[in-house]
Amino acid sequence: MKQWYEDLFQDFAEKYDKERFTSGTPGEVDFIEKEISFNKVAAILDIGCGTGRHSLELARRGYRVTGIDLSGSMISRARVIAEKENLEIDFQVKDARHLNFVESFDLAIMLCEGAFPLMETDEMNYSILQNAFISLRSGGKLVFTTLNGLFPLYHSVKEFVNKGESQGQSSINTFDLMTFRDHSVYETEDDHGNKKILNCNERYYVPSEISWLLKSAGFRNSEIYGCRLGAFSRNDVLSTDDFEMLVVAAK
Repeated sequence: MKQWYEDLFQDFAEKYDKERFTSGTPGEVDFIEKEISFNKVAAILDIGCGTGRHSLELARRGYRVTGIDLSGSMISRARVIAEKENLEIDFQVKDARHLNFVESFDLAIMLCEGAFPLMETDEMNYSILQNAFISLRSGGKLVFTTLNGLFPLYHSVKEFVNKGESQGQSSINTFDLMTFRDHSVYETEDDHGNKKILNCNERYYVPSEISWLLKSAGFRNSEIYGCRLGAFSRNDVLSTDDFEMLVVAAK
């Protein structure tokens, strides 16, 4: 049985590239470059790369990138764009819960909820962090964004649910305070105009959970910041108004 995220990203590549948040790619890559001190020989792993927007932008700037995603259709579009622009990127269809990379990369990125925290269990989400750790060389970094549990905690659940509806993201939301999972019904159309109604299930995390998970996975240091579309910065202190958090962890 397919999970909701598998159904969503099947035949959704063209629509994905037209989403508003994709406009932030160049600014987000600016931040990534600074995190690796503009080291052009660094090997970069893009986990949950989707249509490859960050991988492509990094390759345009001269970096060596491997992009992985569970969706074959998303990877296919990424390969088409890379070939059209004559960019050498190793795009692979892979499940982030089952990677076979061992100390192969200097940086791993996982942005816009790429893989983590979409999985249906906490154990699956944790396995992605573990695999990212194993994939990195000593001294390597993991940069990722994830849903900020402080947002629905600080704002009333009713306000949080109404916010989702006003943005046209879903028709029904139920945020479970016991599990910190947001269960929602998402209505959309794929690239062929076929309507989809998906029962989504996303995990929100509070900063203390993220810090503990990363420490348990082996990372020696982690820092958490506020997350701004297209403008990642270490100067942004995480607040209860941040829908996402930006995390930087070192191996």
